[in-house]
Amino acid sequence: MLLACRSVDRLEKGGSVDHPMRLLFVGNSFTYYHGGLENHVRRLAASVEPAIHVEAERATQGGATLQVMWNLAGVRERIRDGHFDRVILQEDLPEYSGHDLTLFGEYVQRFDAEAREAGSKTVLFMAWPYQRLGWIGLEEIEREHRNVAERLRLPIAAVGKAFRRAQQERPALAMLGRDREHETIHGTYLAACVFHGVLFGRTPEGAVYRPEGVSAEEATFLQRIAWSSVREEARPQ
Repeated sequence: MLLACRSVDRLEKGGSVDHPMRLLFVGNSFTYYHGGLENHVRRLAASVEPAIHVEAERATQGGATLQVMWNLAGVRERIRDGHFDRVILQEDLPEYSGHDLTLFGEYVQRFDAEAREAGSKTVLFMAWPYQRLGWIGLEEIEREHRNVAERLRLPIAAVGKAFRRAQQERPALAMLGRDREHETIHGTYLAACVFHGVLFGRTPEGAVYRPEGVSAEEATFLQRIAWSSVREEARPQ
């Protein structure tokens, strides 16, 4: 089932109500978990000083690759007609049967062409490996994203790498839940913080918003991890 969600905040200060940044997140359950990543990105942006006005939507289906999303009715039409500033593509490389990773690059290129034609810019959401489909690791996921990003000149929100950094510094704070596949609320919040840095070029540090289940101290830690990860990704590789 195709899930769609539009979220709008009307802010009294900061980003213009008349000219918000419009985002479309395309992906699977990694994008729609915990109420939708787009909602956390929007609320985080609204809680910084000066506030950033964001309108965010998602087009998602559980277990879907970008190949699947490309063939779903309505997804491309939303890109064409939605007047989005950014289209965020979340791939799930472990889901590709036959381990044919060339499909990733093919469908990113197709989506990117649609986005460019509509006046939007594409951002890649680099996710993470997981136990259920353990044939691919983070290094391979990173390599595939970097190859595609360099070829098409696209920015990467390296969420999977931020997860690894957080786990290295604080092993007791889980980024993935009991199924060792989907993110915890801490993982979703860290992902939102990474996107804040990539999309707006600003640190999420000091943002007031934190979802239920994330303490103030944990939020501060995850904001710092996210910004460190974004700055590291921005350095020449």
